Amino acid sequence: MLAVVGTVPDPSIPVLDGQATIEGDEIVVGGKRLRVGRGTTALLAAAIKVAILMDQPMPHAYLAGDIGTGEGSLRLYAYLTEKLPHGKFRAIAFHYILPDVDWHNKVLLALDAMEPRPLLLADAGWMYVAKMSGQAPSYDLFTPDAGELAFLADEKAPHPFYTRGFLLKEEDRVPELIERAYRNEDASRCILVKGTRDFVATRHGIHATIDGPTVEAMEAIGGTGDTLSGMAAALVASGKDLLHAAQIAAEANRVAGVLTRATPATQIHEIIGNLPRALKEVLGSSR
Repeated sequence: MLAVVGTVPDPSIPVLDGQATIEGDEIVVGGKRLRVGRGTTALLAAAIKVAILMDQPMPHAYLAGDIGTGEGSLRLYAYLTEKLPHGKFRAIAFHYILPDVDWHNKVLLALDAMEPRPLLLADAGWMYVAKMSGQAPSYDLFTPDAGELAFLADEKAPHPFYTRGFLLKEEDRVPELIERAYRNEDASRCILVKGTRDFVATRHGIHATIDGPTVEAMEAIGGTGDTLSGMAAALVASGKDLLHAAQIAAEANRVAGVLTRATPATQIHEIIGNLPRALKEVLGSSR
């Protein structure tokens, strides 16, 4: 089973702990209905769609409301340190949360107490704090875009805001940045770099480059990187190898854009609706 950890931009949302389902363009967790938009809800919705298609259990969600003040994030950190040691998950995907190194390290200790220890995936704020804490190698998959990869590759940057100026035009330097992140021990076991071209890599080099089909409008649609991360997480939780899961997710995300006939005005829930069909096409061709 997959667990998804993250925050939603609504301060009225308490810590939610429960199975996640999808109804139309809303996620339902613990009786709370959350509109699917960019961020953790998009990741979670994509994971649900994959779980349904693959006949897997619905993802378990640990969520809290936070609009950037950190209050919801701190409540969620504290809750996770208490609850995670008793959980049973094949994989956990961590997403938007306000970075706090001390609390992150406490959560990592809670994860180490789990038996068996789940595969750990991180994107967005949690990926930042994993790197800031020096614990990036404890994770199995990071899903950065090129700008976030530049932060991982900069061994002196304490926060993404302070990534050094020489790391410009990141999209053209992805292979170099991947190598640098691994050299500095600031990368997970596998990396899926999202962009105009997607790269699947480990410390041994780039294993796959996905550059088609190309849907230029996808770059302007908020949440498409989140759906890619959600699909990868759900595929890993279903038992697929990390590298294979990352490549399948990258291809299916692009195919979903084609099926949606995406334009810059397209909403992320429209693309999510086409993820099952896209994933079927990619899985069929890979066989």
